[in-house]
Amino acid sequence: QNRADALVLYNMGRYPQAIDICLREINENPRNTESYVVLCWSLVKNGQYEEAEKWATQGRTMARYDHRLIEIQGEAKYYLGQNAEALALLQEYISLVPGGSRISTVYYLMGEIYLRQGKYRHADIALTTAVRYENLNAAWWTRLGYAREMATEYLSSLDAYDQALKINPVLTDAVRGKSRVSAKLG
Repeated sequence: QNRADALVLYNMGRYPQAIDICLREINENPRNTESYVVLCWSLVKNGQYEEAEKWATQGRTMARYDHRLIEIQGEAKYYLGQNAEALALLQEYISLVPGGSRISTVYYLMGEIYLRQGKYRHADIALTTAVRYENLNAAWWTRLGYAREMATEYLSSLDAYDQALKINPVLTDAVRGKSRVSAKLG
């Protein structure tokens, strides 16, 4: 009953309450993987990335290959700026569940990590995959345009910015990106 309540609260966006329930559940039964999963999801949504990473690590001592804990640990490390560790975990998630429910977000986060690292062609591949799964995400199309722009792939960058603007014609970053790339193309 409590676990269902924590998940319901998480789905309602009531993350602090979900966290409290999960912590009580873990205190009562430290081997309850489901409580660790919902706890970590709630902590990430609540911006408590260090705690999420800590609890995911602890949960994985019992459930080493639980793809949900692997993904959320990678996401927490992404937000903490631990790029290499995050990338390894996100890649592990893909290898375990290539069609998993978080696959689009995983590829998006990988694309952002590659952008941070200045690996623009890698970012292009990851972000292209992300928008293949969620083709109506204007922000992701914009980031794809930026990755291609940084790789000096101006025509394909323009295509990505145009796609973003079809979805959201007033998206400032896409408008600016298209303007920059158009100027470079003359």
